[in-house]
Amino acid sequence: MKTAFIGLGIMGSRMAANLLKSGAGLTVFNRSPGPAQELERLGARAAASCTDAVRDADVVFTMLSTPDVVRDVALSESGFVSAMKAGAIWVDCSTVDPSFSRWAGQTARDRGVRFVDAPVSGTKPNAERGDLVFLVGGDAGDVREIEPLLNVMGGKIIHAGETGRGAGLKMLVNALLAQAMVVFSETVLLGEKLGFDRNFLLDTLPNTHVVAPFTKAKAEMIRKDEYEVNFPLEWMLKDLRLVERTASEAGQPLYLARLARELYAGADESGLGREDFAAIYRYLRD
Repeated sequence: MKTAFIGLGIMGSRMAANLLKSGAGLTVFNRSPGPAQELERLGARAAASCTDAVRDADVVFTMLSTPDVVRDVALSESGFVSAMKAGAIWVDCSTVDPSFSRWAGQTARDRGVRFVDAPVSGTKPNAERGDLVFLVGGDAGDVREIEPLLNVMGGKIIHAGETGRGAGLKMLVNALLAQAMVVFSETVLLGEKLGFDRNFLLDTLPNTHVVAPFTKAKAEMIRKDEYEVNFPLEWMLKDLRLVERTASEAGQPLYLARLARELYAGADESGLGREDFAAIYRYLRD
């Protein structure tokens, strides 16, 4: 299958690189040319525009920052969906809210393009290793068709159901992720006030059965007080806003997620937005 990849940020560039390593014929596009040029050196074709990138593609992947960007790049008057060939599949790996994903899917189908929402669970190291978890919504036949490509970039595929269910599951995953980081940070800070050595806490707490496994990697960031970005704090704040919107549409209040969103917003306003979201520890500490 001829494949295109649009959006070559922290995650997209690594996902696209794994597609190339598998031998897939790949065309790429990114607003800033640097990442596309790097992949071109690895064997991709760098397109001059997003519409040029998709024109002959059987499958188009997108990994973009926000629903508004997805709308502008894919579904506006100059968006690439109108340039895709009939029957091709658009796989949106961006983190968007499920109502947006359902709208995007219907709009794509109205233009003769199949649609799968497939956001991922995992951060930069998972994208590099090709062991992301794909959270997928869409027609079962379409999912089977793109499965070989997903398996190149990921270690697990969870088909959650119809269009929008992948995006919905991603809302749940990131709500847990954001709040777990706040809880871990607060707990370490309390432990320090109780007189425990920070290194002792960072060695001990992540190895207990009650702590989320991802905190082992974040504990090392806290230990060094260096937050090299795997998942930017500003994007976690964006995701929590999407979670709140989704919860409002569903009629389910999220008291703790709202508080977490306020904390991440404070951290972003304090200048930590471009750090990894584990920098919420530094914000709470200071």
